[in-house]
Amino acid sequence: MKKMMFALVLALAVSVCGAALAAVNFGRILLFEPQTGAAVALAVSLSLLVTVMVSKCLGGLLPIAAVLLGGISVGIMMLIPAVLKAKLGVSEMVNSLMLNYAVMYFIKYLLNTHLADKTKGQIMTYEFQPNAAIPQLVDNGSKLSWGFVVALVAVVLCSLFMYRTRWGYATRMIGINQQFSKYSGMNVAGIIILSQVLGGLLAGFGGGIEMLGRYTSFNWSALPGYGWTGITVAILAGNNPIYVPLAAFFISYLNKGCSLMSTYSGVPSQLIDILQAVIFLFFAAKQFLARYRQRLVVKSTEEELKLAAAAAAAEEGGAK
Repeated sequence: MKKMMFALVLALAVSVCGAALAAVNFGRILLFEPQTGAAVALAVSLSLLVTVMVSKCLGGLLPIAAVLLGGISVGIMMLIPAVLKAKLGVSEMVNSLMLNYAVMYFIKYLLNTHLADKTKGQIMTYEFQPNAAIPQLVDNGSKLSWGFVVALVAVVLCSLFMYRTRWGYATRMIGINQQFSKYSGMNVAGIIILSQVLGGLLAGFGGGIEMLGRYTSFNWSALPGYGWTGITVAILAGNNPIYVPLAAFFISYLNKGCSLMSTYSGVPSQLIDILQAVIFLFFAAKQFLARYRQRLVVKSTEEELKLAAAAAAAEEGGAK
């Protein structure tokens, strides 16, 4: 039982790893929450691919083709808030949130019309092709697939990209200070767009692994909230990809623990939402206090300069 629960926690951790990596690596330039809508959009792309008859000819390559299709579709979708932010200065937060609901209601339209399996008792698509499923890493009902290994590989690749390439350096510098990066000659608008697209790819791949590794059909009727969870994991990881698996495991452990506590001890399952809100609160407090501390440093430096200038003027007057 303990081994199964541990595998369940790992399976849930894989689900948020894609969104967390997107927020860590490519979300530090923009504060956005598109990964939820991205994952949903990806799931629809997967449904469209794995339910058509032509997909049978792909054989064992079907899961790879489906994940790639979903990732590319989400990356293209991320161009909307990225271009609006980079070229027009429109708030990426508002764009991303509105885009989530536009995608969600478009998917509901598809589910209620063209993709719905009328033989089921709820709104859901036809079942995916049997060869579309990602193989299970542990066959104990926990739905821990080989996507776990893919997530670990993605963590290593993202770390190398962020800290061993000039594009990663530019991404980090623009995220820290856009004005300084602009005056340094960096292509700020281009890096913002590229970062959003790559972040969408990561979120899309994570959603693809989530869908094909844990489900047999698409039946989401609401936003799963992976975007906010991914941002929470990114904050806990300190914007370092290497620590994303540990932070994702911690959040997943809390999530499963809250579910079990609500079942057996009457503790409300919304406790995990409260914990995430506290994490956001401490993060906001850190940012606020950092600016306050910077103002104090600037003020004290100015006072020291004035005292030094006054002392220098007094010495010159005494010499005369």
